[in-house]
Amino acid sequence: MLENVTVREWMTSPVVSISPTTPISSAHQIMKENGIRRLPVVEGNRVVGIITIGDVREASPSDATTLSIWELNYLWAQLTAEKVMTHKVITISASKPILDAAEFMLNNKVSGLPVVDEAGKLIGMITESDIFRMLIKMRTATP
Repeated sequence: MLENVTVREWMTSPVVSISPTTPISSAHQIMKENGIRRLPVVEGNRVVGIITIGDVREASPSDATTLSIWELNYLWAQLTAEKVMTHKVITISASKPILDAAEFMLNNKVSGLPVVDEAGKLIGMITESDIFRMLIKMRTATP
């Protein structure tokens, strides 16, 4: 039964994305406002990277710094998505079986994949949470 379930059926769409020049502080705010942990980075219609909440945390200033709050805020404002994003992004087609998405995520140790159409345009995101939600829904729907 799971073999017939496609990514399209469970992906989140439309997807929130950012450009490579988006400041890290803005990316962080977008994640907080939308309750998401990852943002595809898009240039034109092409996915060029992905940034996660972990990437934002790693780029955040340490409490051990000797810089002033003003210096920290200035440096933080200069940091853009392209400087901290993962450049090598694994994407998946919406028509692929959801089990392929789960296998890609497991094998590549990622928790979400941007979903692209035949032309490579971003059309959604599929995450571990989407797959968990599908499994729970299928379990409760089965008598």
